[in-house]
Amino acid sequence: MKRQIAAALCVVALGVIASSSTSSSKASRDRQVYSSIRDIMESMIDPSADTLWGSAGTVIDKQGAQDLSPKTQEQWLDVRRAAVRIIEGANLLMMPGREAAPAGTKSEAPGVELEPAEITALIKKKRKSFDAFAKALQALGLEALQATEAKNVPLLEDIGGRMEDVCESCHQTFCYPQAKQASTRN
Repeated sequence: MKRQIAAALCVVALGVIASSSTSSSKASRDRQVYSSIRDIMESMIDPSADTLWGSAGTVIDKQGAQDLSPKTQEQWLDVRRAAVRIIEGANLLMMPGREAAPAGTKSEAPGVELEPAEITALIKKKRKSFDAFAKALQALGLEALQATEAKNVPLLEDIGGRMEDVCESCHQTFCYPQAKQASTRN
């Protein structure tokens, strides 16, 4: 019964979306931005990435080898929810007008990381590049969603490695580009 209701609501929602005469670009301009990039990263992206990274692989400790893969339906659902948050969090990152951090916030690593106002200015200057990183993250979230539906742990492990690369590349480009420049000089 729940599935029938959900399916009916989905059909209604798709009908509303299809019949809407408002363009998606106008709709995105009409959206109010409330949270900073840091807020989205700390509240949605980082914890969700941690869930994905923690859903594959093996940890060896004092108790021996521990397989991290989800075992129960609820564990798989947690990983699925993390993938959805990454997909939609990436959409939020791409919304124009979002500051890097809340007003008055200072860098957590001065001298290594740019100040939030500098990060915001760099994102504005290189908007296409920033959005490309967000789209790459979103694509990996979509892959992770498919992997959870297939219960494919090796694929989740692969996605986790690629996600780490995308995240680190974005951080090097926008948060601490001096470190990237210094490493290319050596």
